[in-house]
Amino acid sequence: MGYDYDICFIGGGLNYAGAIVASRHGLKTVLIEKRPEHLGGTCLHNGCIPSKMYLAAAEAVRASKKGWFDGSLSLKMEVLDEEKERLLQKATSAIRRQCEKVEIIEGEGVLTAPHTVRVGKKEVHAKYLVIGTGSRPFIPEGIACDGETIFTSDEVLNLRELPEKIAVYGDGAIGLEMASFFASAGVETELIWRHDRLLRRAHPTIGSALLDQMERLGVTLLSNRSIAKATSTRRGAHIRYEGGAEHYVSKLLMATGRRPDTGAVACDGVAIERGAIVTDAHFETTLPDHYAVGDCNGKLQLAHAARAEVLYVVDRILGRNPEPVDLDRVVKFIHTLPCSYAAVGGTKEALERARIRYTESVVPLRGLPFPHTHDGDDGVIALYADEEGFILGGEIFCPGAEELIAAVAMALAGEMDAPTARRTILAHPTFSESLEAAFRRL
Repeated sequence: MGYDYDICFIGGGLNYAGAIVASRHGLKTVLIEKRPEHLGGTCLHNGCIPSKMYLAAAEAVRASKKGWFDGSLSLKMEVLDEEKERLLQKATSAIRRQCEKVEIIEGEGVLTAPHTVRVGKKEVHAKYLVIGTGSRPFIPEGIACDGETIFTSDEVLNLRELPEKIAVYGDGAIGLEMASFFASAGVETELIWRHDRLLRRAHPTIGSALLDQMERLGVTLLSNRSIAKATSTRRGAHIRYEGGAEHYVSKLLMATGRRPDTGAVACDGVAIERGAIVTDAHFETTLPDHYAVGDCNGKLQLAHAARAEVLYVVDRILGRNPEPVDLDRVVKFIHTLPCSYAAVGGTKEALERARIRYTESVVPLRGLPFPHTHDGDDGVIALYADEEGFILGGEIFCPGAEELIAAVAMALAGEMDAPTARRTILAHPTFSESLEAAFRRL
């Protein structure tokens, strides 16, 4: 078979990073994206970038309510939305410039046979295929989303005004972040979830601290509840729970998770199991030279994981023999307000589930002057080491935890042991000095 291209990327999310590298190293490269104006994918346009922008704005409102401030702030959502759109357009334009050597085809690419992608009435043939079609919101049966009164994470960051009251259904990253945003912005907020705890896989002390934090934000916590049916009415979203209880809210955000988008696969050679594209440790599918990266392979739904995966795949195709991507060492975090949660490597729950022996160092931040003046009283730092003293992982709950966890991630990458980590003298007064204290207690 003659190939039109050396490498074809289906989906323009974090796949674009691989396309840029491939094209700059001489591979004839094509990227197929149904919405070229959406280059960068969900993370850039509907997820992590705008959500963190909105959370930063809501944090200013929350902080302004402290007793030593006079007056009050409120969000101008239409202005925030306009600024968000300018930011996203600028970022998308920057991506397009970097893709100067990449041919971009507009349309929905479908893998119909080995090395063959159909785009409308056209067929594209490439030696290597990289599928990066991301994920889509999961809507449980009985929920009638209309995109206005009942909506998902794809629509929530396009609101032009704050609702009077909102219910958030789901306690994953999206649900916790958006509940924090709305409550901090002054919206009457309910968090509905099906269990009794938050962050069930985090250190129990951290899960309890987040619960307390949500209560102080004014979030109404409705645990152990499942929504059986939700419909849009003139009064707002009508919610009926399993068991028969019901009530109304102005808006309902469905934050019940996302599922891999495998719609690009219509070729028997590529296996799909449990709703995700099957790949090996190299992200190669069951069809040689065909890869799947990011959310669609069901391994880890994080933009930085997708970027690492596609760059690894391209390096491997280029013959660079890259180090395998260790997904256990990818930083995970949830940006709640004011304290965020971040983890890397082994967590308490994961280590115990794997029956790995470990030592634990837990440092609560309550009572320390700097955390107290920087909204970190609920903070907790937990680190873990093996029997020989080597760092296994860590969990952090404090303002800016997603930044502070970098030190633990680098300790893992460098295979550092606790005695070595103890040599580091970190600045005072900071949150990082509490991380230093945690290393000393291992």
